[in-house]
Amino acid sequence: MQLNFKEIFTAFMVLFAVIDIIGSIPIIIDLRKKAGQIQSEKASIIAGIILVLFLFLGKSILNLIGIDVNSFAVAGAFILFFIALEMILGITLYKQEETTAVTTAVFPLAFPLIAGPGSLTTLLSLRAEFRTENIVIALIMNVIFIYIVLKTSSRIERFIGQNGINIIRKVFGVVLLAIAVKLFAHNIKALFEIA
Repeated sequence: MQLNFKEIFTAFMVLFAVIDIIGSIPIIIDLRKKAGQIQSEKASIIAGIILVLFLFLGKSILNLIGIDVNSFAVAGAFILFFIALEMILGITLYKQEETTAVTTAVFPLAFPLIAGPGSLTTLLSLRAEFRTENIVIALIMNVIFIYIVLKTSSRIERFIGQNGINIIRKVFGVVLLAIAVKLFAHNIKALFEIA
């Protein structure tokens, strides 16, 4: 087991930016109003399980359908690119279905809000570059942070304010855009080397 704190920190920041739990506070508050309450523990644990399972089984699933990790990582870079554009420009490219379910902890909170297409793709993209144990630690750190945010979302919103949330979203959007470009460049190069 080779722990690399630089890898852990980078993986944590990438996942933190993609999951964007701070930027999702308005959605979380809206869900809390609709459902009455949010089961923070359940939502965090389910999202964590989905993400860890995909980290370990995602590559096998891809092999089963004949896609290599580099191709998936390039596709992931595009998704990250569009998520970053959403964050920076304040536009919505991905429309989420409206739900008022009692199972808010699972849908849409754990999936697709936390463990969504962006975070799942990011995990495989990270796996192409980083060691698995470092990603798992970064993932656990993110799940703990998600739990804290879910538990204290209304207080965070009052403290930061809407402008603060918007600034955080834009800053992480720029970071994510840079990561998307790096991921694309690294994996497209690997694809051409294979070809």
